[in-house]
Amino acid sequence: MKKFYFVLMAVLCITTPFQVFAQSTTWKMDKAHTSVKFEVEHLTISFIFGQFMAFDGSAVSDKSDFTDAKVDFTVQTKTVNTNVEMRDKDLRSPRFLDADRYPQMKFKSTAVKKLSKQKYILTGYLTIKDVTKLVNFDVTYKGTVIDPWGNTRAGCRAILVINRFDYNVSYKEKFGNNAWAVAPEVKIIIDTEFTKNK
Repeated sequence: MKKFYFVLMAVLCITTPFQVFAQSTTWKMDKAHTSVKFEVEHLTISFIFGQFMAFDGSAVSDKSDFTDAKVDFTVQTKTVNTNVEMRDKDLRSPRFLDADRYPQMKFKSTAVKKLSKQKYILTGYLTIKDVTKLVNFDVTYKGTVIDPWGNTRAGCRAILVINRFDYNVSYKEKFGNNAWAVAPEVKIIIDTEFTKNK
C-alpha cells in the first residue's frame, strides 16, 4: 500500500505542473480591424485590387510568442468586392470562385516557424473550391498591446502568393499581345487583430 502511495505521489508531482501551465489561450479575430485583400495583374500592365467583406477566424496558443499557435480562418466567397458590380458577379460565377457551389475558402494551420522577432512562416492547408493545398504565409508580427478598454490585442500581416490554376480557378482568356486578361498569380494580404479571450 505504501509503495502504491509513493508511486501515486510521484505521478502527481510530475503531471501537475503540466496541467497547471497547459492552459490554452484563445484569440478571437476582431473583424472591425481585419481585412482580407487580394491583388492580381490585369493585361500585364496594371493591377486589380479587391477584398472579401465577410470572414471569421481564431488562434489558440499557449506561448506568448505564438510559435505553437493553431490558426483557423474562413472567408465567405460571395462577399468578394472589387467596387465593380459586373466584375464581382463574374468573380462569383463558375468561371472563377463558383460561390454558390463553394461558399467558403478555408485555412487551417499546421505549424508556425519563427524566423526573427517579427518574421514568421505560418504553414497550413488552404482550401479554395474543391482543392486543398499546403501553403506558407509570410507573417509579420506587429506586437501585442493593451487597448483603452483593457483588452489584450495582437496584430499581424500575412501574405501569400498562389497560382489560381492550382485551385481550379481556371479562367484563361488572353488578348492581342498574348497577355492574360487575369494573371494566374494572385497575391493575398491579410491584416488582422486578435483579441485575447478573458
